[in-house]
Amino acid sequence: MTNIDDTDTESTRANTPGRGVRPEAEAIDPAAPDEFGLVQVWWGDGKGKTTAAMGMGFRAAGHGYRVHMLQFMKGGADSVEAVRGEYNAITAMPGFSYENLGHYGWAGMRDGSDDADHQKQADAGLDRARELLDAADAADLESPLPLDGPPEDGVHLLIIDEILYAVAMGLLSESDVLDLVERKPDGLELVLTGSHDEPDYILDAADLVTNVRKMKHPIDDGQRARKGTEY
Repeated sequence: MTNIDDTDTESTRANTPGRGVRPEAEAIDPAAPDEFGLVQVWWGDGKGKTTAAMGMGFRAAGHGYRVHMLQFMKGGADSVEAVRGEYNAITAMPGFSYENLGHYGWAGMRDGSDDADHQKQADAGLDRARELLDAADAADLESPLPLDGPPEDGVHLLIIDEILYAVAMGLLSESDVLDLVERKPDGLELVLTGSHDEPDYILDAADLVTNVRKMKHPIDDGQRARKGTEY
């Protein structure tokens, strides 16, 4: 067995995050990010776009940053229960809040829901997104924000979930989304999710673009949404 020189080991550790010390959980106190301000886009036909966005939200909130998630098009369906695990988890997390402006059922589907109601909810979601962006612009994002403060007082990370689906389904226009990006203040991290179709209209405006691609999904074999994984 080859012996590793202690000096080389220390040198290696010095060049790693945390210098080789295993991280431990700490108390969450209000803080401000040093390098936020990018636009992220998560799209594709695979499962995990919202999951990834919320995962970043929990990570940011764990550092004491203020996070908010605004959801389009998630008003519920008969395949899921009224209470979802992610909402319970967000409610229990300091600094993380959410709101949902979806209408029951799916736009464009013969499921008993009214497409006019879906349009009304999408329009309300767009107005709310503008309001949240303007509030962030008025806030001091270089300083900590109260973890229990309302999102109208500003947030460091804003997730606008499923908004790209709203565009793909004709409820919002491409220019609506581009306008939101233009409104974004420099210090706000903006995360946009949704759409099975490539949102080519926003690729140039985004800093990070991830295609979540499906290789295999149990839904294709008739598996319905499962509690604890899909909701």
